[in-house]
Amino acid sequence: MKKDEIFGAAVLFLFGALTTILSLGMEIGTFRTAGTGMFPLCLGILLMILSGLFISKLLLQNGKIMVKRELAFEIPGATKQMIFFLGAMVLATLFFNRLGYLFISFLMMAALLRILGMKKWTLNILLSFMVAVACYFLFVQWLQIPLPKGFIGL
Repeated sequence: MKKDEIFGAAVLFLFGALTTILSLGMEIGTFRTAGTGMFPLCLGILLMILSGLFISKLLLQNGKIMVKRELAFEIPGATKQMIFFLGAMVLATLFFNRLGYLFISFLMMAALLRILGMKKWTLNILLSFMVAVACYFLFVQWLQIPLPKGFIGL
């Protein structure tokens, strides 16, 4: 059993719990007429269930509970990358209504590309801008989904 697997699953569980708690502040609605909080609520519950099952599987390998006595360990690079990735998503969720869909999708895409290892800022900004504009036209203009406009007003 690897320590980074348990740590990663625990971070996913906490992210699912945070998503569930934040979604309860939004209108849930019903499955027939879903509110804005229905998708995050279901996603948070699913993340908690799946990460809980994964942690249980790791701890109950071969019918024995594997307990490590070491509490201090170094966070591996992939886990740091996942923490930054989830942190960017949490920040995007917190500022979604204030900044608006177009601006937050640009910032989130730029942050995630940088976290995932894209070193060239010009390509990062260009790709983020293209994805944000494409998503804006797809969801807001074509599908006519009312998304937050933020201070930009688009």
